[in-house]
Amino acid sequence: MPTSKPKTTRNAHAGPPALPLGLGEDVVVLKPSIKRFYGHGVPGVQPEELGGRLIVIEGADGSGRSTQIARLVDWLEGTGHATSQVGLKRSNLVSDELDEAKHRNTLSRTTISLFYATDFADQLDNVILPGLRAGYIVLADRYIYTLMARDLVRGMDPEWLKQLYGMALVPDAVFYLHVSPENLIERNFAKDFALDYWESGMDLGLSRDMFESFIEYQKRIVETFRKLRTEYEFTMVDGDRPVDAVQEELRKRISAMLKDETMV
Repeated sequence: MPTSKPKTTRNAHAGPPALPLGLGEDVVVLKPSIKRFYGHGVPGVQPEELGGRLIVIEGADGSGRSTQIARLVDWLEGTGHATSQVGLKRSNLVSDELDEAKHRNTLSRTTISLFYATDFADQLDNVILPGLRAGYIVLADRYIYTLMARDLVRGMDPEWLKQLYGMALVPDAVFYLHVSPENLIERNFAKDFALDYWESGMDLGLSRDMFESFIEYQKRIVETFRKLRTEYEFTMVDGDRPVDAVQEELRKRISAMLKDETMV
């Protein structure tokens, strides 16, 4: 009798992948991986019961995260893995309220930090941890690193942020898609015909010109990510390359991670 396949989450707008799915490859059976939290963790959760994998794709708006994740989902599910996805502002608890508050452009740095922390905590508790318990590969479209980088650029206390995000689970792999500010501007305009107030750092008073502010803010974000990389050990990926080249590198590194190799 055929066994039922676990329910998976697909991106309906992903389109066909540009690279082969690898349907001829052997399906990798995940071995238990050692899980741990960055700090105090989540009460009542035992890391050893989390058998799946948590993979994080970081990067600015326009870095290609969504495209890369959609293709990774097709590839992973094509080789027999169940997947689920999370991302910033996707919590059923506060996402709408956070969007509304951001549109008014009146949030203090502490308020917006706590808003995002609540959004993350809700998804951690209700999506990430259940998915890992079920053995899923959970793909995160950004994680605590973006939240910390944004807050650090705005002068928040690093130790306070470490305590705030001590609930976060350490991912199995983190990839930061680095794209030059000039390319980010071009990609954002091609997509939305505008630059985002917050992603341009306009609240920081860097420049009255949004283009100049965007470039300076993104440079500061990249520099902060480079510093975070030393402590949190994630992989920098050249996102200025063609989509297929980035995807090929991600698949190669993720395959090595799933097979318990050391490339990640």
